[in-house]
Amino acid sequence: MNKKIKKTIFIILPIALGVFLIWYSISQLSPEDILAIKNSFKTANYWWVFLSLVFGILSHFSRAYRWNFLLEPMGYKPRFANSIMAVLVGYLVNLTIPRAGEIARATAISKYEKIPFEKAFGTIVSERIADVIILLGIIAMAFFLQTKLLTAYLFKDDASSSYNIWYVIIGFAVIGSLLFWIIQKSNNPFIKKIQTFVYGLIQGVISIFKMKKKWAFIFHTIFIWAMYVLMFYAVSFALPETTNLPFGAIIVGFVVGGLSMALTNGGLGSYPIFVASAITLYGIEKNPALAFGWIMWTAQTLMVLFFGGISFLLLPIYNRKKA
Repeated sequence: MNKKIKKTIFIILPIALGVFLIWYSISQLSPEDILAIKNSFKTANYWWVFLSLVFGILSHFSRAYRWNFLLEPMGYKPRFANSIMAVLVGYLVNLTIPRAGEIARATAISKYEKIPFEKAFGTIVSERIADVIILLGIIAMAFFLQTKLLTAYLFKDDASSSYNIWYVIIGFAVIGSLLFWIIQKSNNPFIKKIQTFVYGLIQGVISIFKMKKKWAFIFHTIFIWAMYVLMFYAVSFALPETTNLPFGAIIVGFVVGGLSMALTNGGLGSYPIFVASAITLYGIEKNPALAFGWIMWTAQTLMVLFFGGISFLLLPIYNRKKA
């Protein structure tokens, strides 16, 4: 299979899957269900949705500001306007081509701030390492906050389920230790690549703590993810059925929704379904749960389309004036 076909499949397949999930989700609804979801959209309190978008914009500004902490030690001080517009263009591109946003972001800052592409891209990889660490922390929080619920769900309320969950944890720890030992000792070329990748991740994490403004970088990393969670939390107040969701449900819904983003472009089709399936575990009925997922996804997507589109148009205009 040549590279062009692979690239086409890589772009089209997630979009096709998203469209299929939308069709499948709607096909499972009765006319009464569709009417109920429409009514939820009509009666939702959109001031909470607007507040959610404010949190989202703050996270993007913080991400652009944090980026400078990695570029500065290399001798580059990009204008903040270019940094934020490059970040927003990156999010826009991710809606069409998965993970291509990082390349678009590095390309934009390279073009308008004369920063070598490979250096700009390297800083974005370092950022992603920090983000993955925070995400793993949130996933762990979701797991431990909701141990009983997840245990009952996984083990069907078995009498010994409270012990079973710890068997799973211990099992993962043992398997993980064995895999680490195998990777460390093996001379297999493929395993060597994994070794290099893992070593690069570790070096990236260590470099964060060696940077001059490490505490500012760590603060902004935590702030960005706090804003993401608050985006999700704010929308829960838009519908009366989801107003009283416990914090554990917010974290679980946020994590599940975030993971769905990797399945299709920007969570197309998958995000509302995954989020709805998570919050129905907390007694929320299917229709308002789906409405919540669709309102959340629509608001995020429109925000990226609007601000990303404006940034795409303004970048050359802004830099022509500054030239």
